[in-house]
Amino acid sequence: QVQLVESGGGLVQPGGSLRLSCVASGATLRTYTTAWFRQAPGKEREFVATIKRYGGATYYADSVKGRFTISRDNAKNTWYLQMDGLKPEDTAVYYCAAGMGLITSSLRIGAQYDHWGQGTQVTVSS
Repeated sequence: QVQLVESGGGLVQPGGSLRLSCVASGATLRTYTTAWFRQAPGKEREFVATIKRYGGATYYADSVKGRFTISRDNAKNTWYLQMDGLKPEDTAVYYCAAGMGLITSSLRIGAQYDHWGQGTQVTVSS
């Protein structure tokens, strides 16, 4: 059974940085496309970033482009989200997700991912 566990969330001041991690068990990470989504209070879940399983191409939401970086370490079965220049509007619960067989046009669609973590809270506030 595939399990994903996030860590690294917390409280940070505007302009600060955090790095989220997601560790996968029960799966070989290199066969999965992996992503980050987030959900703020009262809002729908939204796509943040993804990294494809083969080739490692990355895609970002416009709202985080240039500030966030997604990466992965297949040997450790772990992927990361480095968040710099954090803004109050980045406050949300962040979820990692993994899926197989996704095509480029479906990478930003949460329903296309097979496995999800439990979420980690990121709060950006002074």
